[in-house]
Parts: sequence; C-alpha cells; structure tokens
Amino acid sequence: MLSETIKPRFQETDALGHINNCIVPAWFEGARDPVFRWFTPDLDVNNWHLILAKIDVSFHGELYYEYPVELRTYVARIGNSSFDIYQEAWQHGEKCASGTAVLVHFDHKQKRSRPIPGEIRRLMEPHLYPGE
Repeated sequence: MLSETIKPRFQETDALGHINNCIVPAWFEGARDPVFRWFTPDLDVNNWHLILAKIDVSFHGELYYEYPVELRTYVARIGNSSFDIYQEAWQHGEKCASGTAVLVHFDHKQKRSRPIPGEIRRLMEPHLYPGE
C-alpha cells in the first residue's frame, strides 16, 4: 500500500459544508504519482507511458474541511498491458470514499498498448490489495 495524508483546502468544500464530490477523483489522481513514477521516474510528460481508461468513485460517508484525509493506494489487478489501482480516502478512522482507476501501459507514438515490463510488475506486486 502507498499512503499519504493531505489537508483538505477550504475551496474544496461545497454549499453543504463538506468536501465536494468532484474533488475526491482529483485527490486520487494526485496520490497516483508514485504509480506514475514506476513507468516514468522523472514524470516527464514528453516521455509518458500510461493512459487512463476508466475511473469510478464510490462515496461511503462525508469528508470535511477541518480534518486530515489519508489516501491509500493499492494495485488491485495486474494484466498484460493494463492494471487497476484501487484507492481509499479515510477520515476519522472511517473509509469515506473508494475508487478504481484502470491504467494502460501505452506507446503514444504507435498509439497502442504495450505489455507491462517485468521490472515494473515487481515494483507493483508489494502493493497488491489484500482484500477486506
């Protein structure tokens, strides 16, 4: 598991006083930086090797401005050229949101997927989601 704790910003709240639902996917994307570095260590967008194929987010409870949020990131599935990243947002010891992103190892010049190299698979395996 990869983990980071963030402090929600006031601008991320909505009229109901909690974190707006469109913010969580952005938090999850930011928490995927270590995953991006497996494929592009310097994060050079001119040498990028991934595309996002799908995201989904489920909300389990409200998130609030005043308190830190822990973002947990796991590898849920490793396929031939694609893989799933499962993420959770925790506040006050409760899972408040979860989501999955499907990423594809991609050759942007040839416009096609590529197999995930063995050395990257080995970096991913310690972060496999253990299940609930």
